[in-house]
Formats: sequence, C-alpha cells, structure tokens
Amino acid sequence: MNRATLLAIDGTINLVLGVLLMVFPDRLVALLGVPSAPSRFYPSLLGGVLFGIGLALMIECFHRTEKGNGLGLAGAVTINLCGGVVLGCWLVFGDLALPVRGVFFLSFIVLLLVGLSVLEPVSYTHLRAH
Repeated sequence: MNRATLLAIDGTINLVLGVLLMVFPDRLVALLGVPSAPSRFYPSLLGGVLFGIGLALMIECFHRTEKGNGLGLAGAVTINLCGGVVLGCWLVFGDLALPVRGVFFLSFIVLLLVGLSVLEPVSYTHLRAH
C-alpha cells in the first residue's frame, strides 16, 4: 500500500471513531458491550480530538509531497480547532453543573486552542512574507 492509501485508511478510522465518541449514544455503548461513562463529557472531548486527527491525516493524505514529514501546521491547527470547538460546545450547550472556576478554566482552554488555531497560520503567513 502506498502512503496516501494508508493515510486515508487511518484518517477514515479516526473520523469514524471521533464521530462515534462525540455522539457516544447509549444504545451503541450497550450494543458494543463497552463500559458506559457517567457523563459524555470526556468521551466527546476524545472524539473531537480523534476527529481532528482524522481530518489532519486526510489533509496530509492529499498533500502533494511523498516525504513523510508529519502533519505539520495544517494538522496542528485542525486538531486544536476540533478539540476547542467540541469543548466550547460543551460549555455552551452541555448543561454542565460547573463551579465558576471550572467554567473559567475550560473557557481558557477553548480560547487557547482556538486562538492557537488562528494565530499559527497567521504567523506562518507573516513569516513567509518576510
């Protein structure tokens, strides 16, 4: 198998697992016979990160170089953005019973991840221009 095929297979697996963990339906948990989680919070965060890894692998799959140079900036941005967006959705829509310090801490992580996702390409473009 060539590099692009392997990356596509790996990326697809990560995308599927990511979606399943983000949703983490009780019926699927029972069907698979895996332990349920008292809250869907952590499984969905892992799902967001796996989904980001899957997208990053797909980006690398379609990258035109044959060098195995890793996921690079596009991959890092994709993974950070997916993790940050899922965590942000939990904060906005998750009806979490968190103390104020928990909301501030998780909001800080969202801002950090999404901020890095915006700043990294901007700084990279700025550095290449000079």
